Amino acid sequence: MDTDLLELYSDYLLSSFGATTATGLSALVDGAVSHDQVTRFLSAADYDGQTLWQQIKPLVRDFQQADGVLLVDDTIQQKPHTDENELICWHYDHSQNRSVKGLNLLNCVYHAGGVSLPVTYELIRKPILFSDVQTQQVKRKSLVTKNELMRKMLRRCQHNQLPYRYVLADSWFSAKDNLTFIRKTLKKHFVVALKSNRTVALSYQQKRQGAFTRIDSCPLPEHQSVQGWIKGLDFPVLLLRQVFTHQDGSTGTLYLACSDLTCEGPTVEAIYQKRWNVETFHKTLKSHAALAKSPTRRVRTQSNPCFMAIYAAGRLEGLRSKHRLKHFALRARLYLKAIRSAFEELQTIKTA
Repeated sequence: MDTDLLELYSDYLLSSFGATTATGLSALVDGAVSHDQVTRFLSAADYDGQTLWQQIKPLVRDFQQADGVLLVDDTIQQKPHTDENELICWHYDHSQNRSVKGLNLLNCVYHAGGVSLPVTYELIRKPILFSDVQTQQVKRKSLVTKNELMRKMLRRCQHNQLPYRYVLADSWFSAKDNLTFIRKTLKKHFVVALKSNRTVALSYQQKRQGAFTRIDSCPLPEHQSVQGWIKGLDFPVLLLRQVFTHQDGSTGTLYLACSDLTCEGPTVEAIYQKRWNVETFHKTLKSHAALAKSPTRRVRTQSNPCFMAIYAAGRLEGLRSKHRLKHFALRARLYLKAIRSAFEELQTIKTA
């Protein structure tokens, strides 16, 4: 990979406030890099999560700690007007409770020392076309599940010798296969959310008898951890009920499971609170790193700009830590400089 062009392109993404194109980058540098060079760079190879690690590794090594955490979550960037293919297609958005057309991205973010850096990712692809029996509509599906991709990413992090203690994920990734893989295969701990209908047993005797009940029916004290067993797992976990208040004044309940039996309730809550950093990372991808703002048509030239955006978001996080400024503050400085430059150029044109 041309690392100089990678740095240039990621700088272009971070300093742009609209669509990002090969022509736009070439014009920005006054033709020092041609449109064709940028196009070849974006289509020369398939960049993936391992490519990201090769580029982000030096920055991660500067911040890594033994008590770091891995944050796993997916996000959808809507692209309703782009032609459908195996990458840009219909995905179920649980935040909207409906399917939307766009790009579905599964991220693994490493959080340590107050810094959140992307270490690997997977794009959800749906190459298989099939006809829905009920609606007779043609739909798409993946060759692998998101849970399988999650385990693939965690296996890659283990291979890359990334030090961490916990894997944090929401209820969509708390399947028993994932939890068993984290605890038994990787020898790591997890703190995950559980759906309210997940069945648990609060004593070993109940587990032996198969007397599992829904977690929302169990007498779990608020903010206190209780040892129990999740159906399908052969090891105990800490179970926790957390009640929180929404901005509109309504309340909600969050059920957590932690495999580290040495933790107390407040500690479990504090660890899981770090998961919010992956949401911040997704916001950075969309607002500051021009995710999916490249008007390309082919799968490779649509997926590679995603890699560029993820790498650019990682670089922005490094700058945030170095200059102790939030992402919005850093981008505001760039925007103000751009406005001033445009204003000065306008004055020059007016007086010419």
